[in-house]
This record gives sequence, structure tokens and C-alpha cells, in this order.
Amino acid sequence: MAATNLEVWQKGLVVKIDSAAPTIRKITLRQSMPVKAEPGSHIDLILKSGKQQLRRSYSVVSQSPDFVEITIGVLKTRNSRGGSIAMHELKVGDVLDITQPIQNFPLRYSAENYILLAGGIGITALVEMGEALKRARANYRFVYVVKSRNLAIFANDLATTHGDNFQLFVDDEANELSVEHLVSSAGQGTELYMCGPIRLMDDVRREWKKHDLDITNLRYETFGAGGWFEPEPFKVHIVDRGLEVIVGENESMLDALESAGLEVMADCRKGECGLCELRVVNSKGKIEHRDVFYSEEQKHEGRKIACCVSRMVSSDDSPEISVIFG
Repeated sequence: MAATNLEVWQKGLVVKIDSAAPTIRKITLRQSMPVKAEPGSHIDLILKSGKQQLRRSYSVVSQSPDFVEITIGVLKTRNSRGGSIAMHELKVGDVLDITQPIQNFPLRYSAENYILLAGGIGITALVEMGEALKRARANYRFVYVVKSRNLAIFANDLATTHGDNFQLFVDDEANELSVEHLVSSAGQGTELYMCGPIRLMDDVRREWKKHDLDITNLRYETFGAGGWFEPEPFKVHIVDRGLEVIVGENESMLDALESAGLEVMADCRKGECGLCELRVVNSKGKIEHRDVFYSEEQKHEGRKIACCVSRMVSSDDSPEISVIFG
């Protein structure tokens, strides 16, 4: 059975944990109902963090030939909302509720040229895509961007697999990627697949638009965690419910609203689908739009917010935002 967009829940037994870097774990799970994970697939899983149950998504890095075992990569983030901490506390023998692989980031095989662009832990979404393009003998480039070399956990394997098609850029070695050069080298027949921090995604999207390239050839998946500013607590007034909720620095607005007993429609929880959209009545401070769903114009207008990832920030007074569900 191929991976699908339907959620089918199963048990995932932790059978192996590798420390790939001080802040990165490779975790192998044995599926109770194995299916094939197509390139770009991810799984959702349920974690317990204190009294909370957290739902998180992780890309499938690799899979055993019999499809039974899948491996994911987990970065322990500095401003974790609890998920990555709980994942790093897992032990062999633990059992999780996980979905069968879900495909929301499919690889198309009809392009003239391909660019795979991974930023940091975003590499997990693209490893299998690179393997698939190599098998298909496609014309592709695989670009991997990291802050420091010790975080380039897949670099050696990728260099061996892809040879001259692979490029590694390391920020703290004065070898930074020029997004402008990368995008300008892509022609109209190029599809670019990317996964990484929101800053990298924003830069690529701006350059893609600047060079008048076909927007349907720009395909991406996000983490839903990174932003331009350090997270800080802020207050949310839910006007049509007469409620006030405080969002902590280590939780999302969506998590805080759900913890307060509100039922919020949500799906991706990574700022991609727009299902968790709330209408903004007014705000005190600046909305930091961390999503990739809204256009630059919509973000500038500030009339809507993707509450799964976006936040309020302020340089002086405590930030606040008033929203309505309807």
C-alpha cells in the first residue's frame, strides 16, 4: 500500500536511537501496520509533555526494505514547545501512537531540472527525494545549508551518494549560500524543493518572485518553529468568546488556545495549510508571521494570523492581539 493523505493510526515501537549530533537524534520506529513511505512523506505522532498531549510531525528520512521500520531525525530546539524535548527523552522499547506515512510533499518526475534545498534539520524531508532523483537519472542539484559542520549530519553520506550533484554550505566557515545566485541559476523548467527555517524560505520565495519564475515550480515543507525574533509571552483576547489567554514563550498560540479549552480547526501545524486562521481585530506590538501560507501583501495587511506558528512581538510593552474565530 502506498502512502496517502488519509490518517491511519498505528503503534510505533522505538527500536533504535542514534545521537547524530549533540542536539540531533535519529530515531527508528517499527510500524505495527507497515506501509511504504514515498519520498517527501512524514508521520504525525502523539507525545506526552507534562499534562499535555502534543501532536508533532517528522519527516521520514529512510525506511527498511520491508517497509517495517522508518527512521526520523529530531532536532532539540532551543525554544522547544515540549515536543523535541519529549522526543529526546525517548528510550528503546517505548511505544508511541503514530500515523502511517502521510504524503503532503510529493516529488513530481516531469521537470527538466531539479534543485533540492535543505536548511539544517530540513534535510530529513529531502534525503529520500535525492535518492529517487538519482534512481530516475534526473538532472538535479542537492544543496545542504548548515550553521556549523557538526550539524551536517548527512553530509558525508550525501556526498558519497550524489557526488558532483551535491553542495554543502557552512555558515560559520564563511561559506554561505547565495540565495540570489541559486535562484538566478534556475531556469523556467526547474522545480525547486526546499525544507528549512522560515528565513531561508522567505529569501527563496522573494528571489523566485523577483526572477519571475513559475510559482508552481517552487515546492516546500516547513518546520513551523523558526522565526526572526526570540519568542516572548503575549496576550490573546478572543473577542467573540469573551476570553483572554496568555501564550507562553515555549508554546504556540494554537497550543495555548487548545489548553484553554477552545476547539481550533488545525491540520498541518506548520504554517502551510491556513486551516487555523484567525481574524485579527487589533494588535499591540508586531505580528511575526512565521507561516508560508499567506502572501507578503496579506502579511503586511495583518488582518489574519495562522495561530499554529505565528506570534506577537514587541520592543517595549507586553504584546497583545485581539482575534475572532468567525
